[in-house]
Amino acid sequence: MTKSFWNVLKISPVVAATFIAVNSALVAEANDQVTTVAQQSQQESDSFGQVTSVSQFSDVQPTDWAFQALQSLVERYGCIAGYPNGTYRGNRALTRYEFAAGLNACLDRVNELIATATADIVNKQDLATLQRLQEEFSAELATLRGRVDSLEARTSELEANQFSTTTKLVGEAIFNVSDAFGDNAVGGADLNSNTTFSDRVRLNLYSSFTGKDQLQIRLQAANIVPNNTVTGTNMTRLGFDGDNGNSVAVDKVNYAFNFNDAVRIKVDATGAELWENTNNFSPDFSSSGRGAISRYGRFSPIYRQGSGGAGVTVTFNPSGALSLTGAYLAPKANNANDGFGVADGDYAAFGQIAFQPSKAFNLGLTYVHAYDGAKDPDATVAGNPNGINLFGATGSVLANNPFAGAATTSNHYGVEATFQPNEKVTIGGWAGYTTAVAESGVNRGSDASFLYWAASLGLKDFGREGNLLGVIFGQSPRVTDNDVAGREDPDTSYHLEGLYRLKLTDNIAVTPGVLVIFNPEHNSDNDNIYVGTLRTTFTF
Repeated sequence: MTKSFWNVLKISPVVAATFIAVNSALVAEANDQVTTVAQQSQQESDSFGQVTSVSQFSDVQPTDWAFQALQSLVERYGCIAGYPNGTYRGNRALTRYEFAAGLNACLDRVNELIATATADIVNKQDLATLQRLQEEFSAELATLRGRVDSLEARTSELEANQFSTTTKLVGEAIFNVSDAFGDNAVGGADLNSNTTFSDRVRLNLYSSFTGKDQLQIRLQAANIVPNNTVTGTNMTRLGFDGDNGNSVAVDKVNYAFNFNDAVRIKVDATGAELWENTNNFSPDFSSSGRGAISRYGRFSPIYRQGSGGAGVTVTFNPSGALSLTGAYLAPKANNANDGFGVADGDYAAFGQIAFQPSKAFNLGLTYVHAYDGAKDPDATVAGNPNGINLFGATGSVLANNPFAGAATTSNHYGVEATFQPNEKVTIGGWAGYTTAVAESGVNRGSDASFLYWAASLGLKDFGREGNLLGVIFGQSPRVTDNDVAGREDPDTSYHLEGLYRLKLTDNIAVTPGVLVIFNPEHNSDNDNIYVGTLRTTFTF
């Protein structure tokens, strides 16, 4: 607004400058469609600063037409607010709503001065002018009050109907159509696979009590039968399979908090998973609902050690370029019988150094010492009475059970890395080497060694914003050497996976994908097996 505008209104420069200067919370609360002086300045700086002298404004000069008015307002009324960088910005545009709000704020200030017995500094001319302006802008003030009343009513309704003041519900539902193809399953029998349509639903309750902690309780129901039952190999398993007859069950409970700025602690009561507790170096593919379609393609199998039970994970310097993570997980910690529990049964002791010198490069060095041997009462596989599962059902049968059911101690060494040359391209991969020793039975003391690796390419926003084109190629865990005769993989299997995640909306994604296993079970006598899937993921 210009000086001539104020002359038309026939008000004093003191009053005019007041309306420009006052930052009104009323307008900010009224409607987010109205951009107030306070909102505009908030976008450029954190807050206004009250000034005590007009000379504090670097952009206000004694020759400015409103200088005297500003000086009077600072010294007499104390209602001038400026920017933290020392500017006043008197030429900024002013809407009628802002003007009305400024008028209202000015009246409040005058009333305050009168109430505190300092009315002598408010002259009659100013009071008369303010009264005329209040009448002139009564319609705008009434509109603003109506908007505020409406917002207050809506806020009260939201507060009355919200689920919890501290808990957020996050859900995910997967609808999946899948089938396996090939001449023969592993073992030579015809691959008679039918197309399936199945689902998995997860409800996560996230609660925070301090703003820096999180309690997670997850409920799950699923009926996605693992397809290794028809293909004869875990290498064809999907990354999101699992079947509990669609019965709702609590499968994960944990609590994470900051011990201090340098230490983050997560305590799992059940459902502990290392790939969720630490960096798994697979940002595009680790999610079972939105990432890779295969079990092996999600991340390195080193992160499957100790899964399913209780434990604690501690990360030092979690937000730094160099971080260290240590964890201890006990898969059967809730069983008090001999050979079970926290310290007398299966366990995984985990350590990882993560180095991220820049956003483009991320490197991890990982080690796990694990014991797998407590008798599993649910194990029904012949030749594996203890339910040994060395690589979390990835790789060959011999790799997961190298000593014919004997209790096993293993040492896992892994290296993982991701490289992002730009925001849309991610190149990643992992490699691992494992040694194992039989701790029981006729094979006690026998040694075995294993290798696995994979490389991945993710192209974000491919074809459309939010889409992802992904390719994963590698070799799942393979027994390269074993003292036990006949339990060494004779050849090499290769894992090839392609997927394209289409973002239909912010809450719906459809992912067609194809998985090819060459030489299943690391045996060239087995025919190649193909798995096709169409995964639709709803998030809410």
